[in-house]
Amino acid sequence: RLLKRHSVRPLKRLGQHFMVDPRALNQVVAAAELGGSETVLEVGAGLGSLTRALAIEAGRVIAVELDPRLLPPLREVLHGLSSVEIVIGDILEMDLKSTVGEGPYLVVANIPYNITSTLIRHFLESMTAPQRMVLTIQREVAERVIAGPGQMSLLALGVRVYGTPTIRARVPARAFYPRPQVDSAVLRVDIHDQPTLDGKLLDPVFRLAKAGFGQRRKMLKNTLATGLNWSVGEAADLLAQDD
Repeated sequence: RLLKRHSVRPLKRLGQHFMVDPRALNQVVAAAELGGSETVLEVGAGLGSLTRALAIEAGRVIAVELDPRLLPPLREVLHGLSSVEIVIGDILEMDLKSTVGEGPYLVVANIPYNITSTLIRHFLESMTAPQRMVLTIQREVAERVIAGPGQMSLLALGVRVYGTPTIRARVPARAFYPRPQVDSAVLRVDIHDQPTLDGKLLDPVFRLAKAGFGQRRKMLKNTLATGLNWSVGEAADLLAQDD
């Protein structure tokens, strides 16, 4: 009814699936463990259901929404909540320090599936990283993020370098409108004070990992050779070294 009243239709290209189930909203807020004074950055405010739930528990909520068509319904839903600031724009193009200001902050968001990896990396690698992130993402992706050695993806490796991931809740597809084709999960990442790798090693380690994950069905020496522009012989020699 809210969408119809404002003549707005969800856009598939923006991955718009609005969380509308009260139980799911409560699970997301509970995973954030808000104490009443935090600054929360919400990415993809949508129709404001989660925004409103966060505003009740947090000290300040900065709700970023890419789609300007959603501004009128957002204003309607959030009317009277002075602790909420609505920002229309692309979070990937914003300066995080200017957006959230000084001091610590949290990220709580129901994010489009198609930008999950990009958005997670954007926050983890930022000079102004959050204390923790609570993200509703595709369940399969969340399970890959928390996978252990032998099952890890490049995304999982990146998250583990910067923080500790846990799944806090499973969210069925029926909790969203329009209903997506897959279930979701609430992923929480508690960010380390410092990455587990020395800063000088971050780039070479991730270059090596990206090359290694690039073609999983090939022999590692061939994958590394392709990904790092080495000869197969150079890659084989490196893998044969004991140290």
